[in-house]
Amino acid sequence: MPEPFPVDAYRTRVASLDVRGGAVVSGSFQGFDQTYLLDALARLGPGFVGVTQLPATVTDAEITRLDAAGVRAMRFNVRRGGSAALETLESLARRVHDVAGWHAELYIDARDLPDLLPVLRRLPAVSIDHFGLHRDGLPHLLAAVEHGARVKATGFGRVDLDPAETIAAILEVDPTALLAGTDLPSTRARRPFADADLDLLADAAGEHRDAVRWGNAAAFYRVGALPAVIPGRA
Repeated sequence: MPEPFPVDAYRTRVASLDVRGGAVVSGSFQGFDQTYLLDALARLGPGFVGVTQLPATVTDAEITRLDAAGVRAMRFNVRRGGSAALETLESLARRVHDVAGWHAELYIDARDLPDLLPVLRRLPAVSIDHFGLHRDGLPHLLAAVEHGARVKATGFGRVDLDPAETIAAILEVDPTALLAGTDLPSTRARRPFADADLDLLADAAGEHRDAVRWGNAAAFYRVGALPAVIPGRA
């Protein structure tokens, strides 16, 4: 089990970064337990949404309950486990979208995407974590982006690729596809998130920096306008 990283620790860590919102993602070790996620969303307030893991047996009523609490996506953790089986991806991703408008999020090495691309192309909304992790998977990642997939520009300390080159390649295919994030607390990353990661992202995004830092994700997660300040901070 990783060390605890409560909301107060998160707020302290990002106090100098002008963070106004974000997506709180259930980790592999949390499995299908919603306790951590719902508590964090209640404490963080408007501007923050949740990405959870659910079993294939989840009811429509539970999906609706989680949606009311701010959950906006379901994660398939292909890399670490703890989520529903990949065999349920298409049926479960379609159901959470039909019931609540959620998208499916994949934590996956992009080198493993070719076999999944036909399925991903049929899904209504998909995102892929941490640039797809590896440079050798970039052609497959870009193929997914061409068909509407979003990509999280996160986990700079996890990836085996050049973030700036990858950012440029994704933006060339679809400027709306890239979503910024901190990846805090960077559990199991070779190095944790650094403030300079956001500077690199802004420089590489160029004219698209505002969309990458807020607009793209706000539209995808259905967040709305940029909050004036981070919730809980004066």
